[in-house]
Amino acid sequence: MQLSNNTLLITGGGSGIGRALAEAFHAAGNQVIIAGRRQQPLDLVTAANPGMKSMTLDIADADSILDFARRLQTEYPGLNAVIHNAGIMRPEQLDQGEVVDAEAMVATNLLGPIRLTAALLPGLKAQPRATIMTVSSGLAFVPLALTPTYSATKAAVHSYTQALRYQLRDTAVEVLELIPPYVQTELMGAQQASDPRAMPLAEFIAEVMAILKNSPAATEICVERVKPLRFAEAGGQYENFFKHFNDAMSAEAH
Repeated sequence: MQLSNNTLLITGGGSGIGRALAEAFHAAGNQVIIAGRRQQPLDLVTAANPGMKSMTLDIADADSILDFARRLQTEYPGLNAVIHNAGIMRPEQLDQGEVVDAEAMVATNLLGPIRLTAALLPGLKAQPRATIMTVSSGLAFVPLALTPTYSATKAAVHSYTQALRYQLRDTAVEVLELIPPYVQTELMGAQQASDPRAMPLAEFIAEVMAILKNSPAATEICVERVKPLRFAEAGGQYENFFKHFNDAMSAEAH
């Protein structure tokens, strides 16, 4: 992925990893457009980063995505990169039989990127060079039992990304997957932002940008902290890793 002179959309850009990526790419010399459901958080980010733009988007709503894509490509005809960062993560107790949170996570985390990619792909393919970056998770590879549907949506994002990359192999559109570990954001509440078990956000972003710069052929962007999850199965340690990981996380939750 070229690191400058892009016109770049980042969904979920009002906070957390999305905001930090937006600021890093903005500083690197890109026209960055951040998107999110609420205008106020977006305004705070753009006010702190003169020249950055914003547009509201309900990523869980199919009609909203179509309208957004039309407006975006009309206002920014040079759009050549998108980072699918928007996502929600909610704990679930599966024996309670509730599916509202599960359906919301599927709509936001999985259907959202699929629908937005479909809407933007004709325009991206028309560019001399373009990039689609999905954001999955280390939990795509070792699920967290406390967040089953979130983990499942991220596993699906990984699978979708691989298939998309293969289908676009003869085009000028490259397809990348960013695979974060547990990072200090507010994805699961304010306490996560200071959780010492989580990777500091600034440290995560710095390592991501270094990988993009120094390993331009990499299709999966994996910081060191996520590699035990990403490669647990390949290393033949999956069953033990899954049990110990979930036992530890369950004990912390209680």
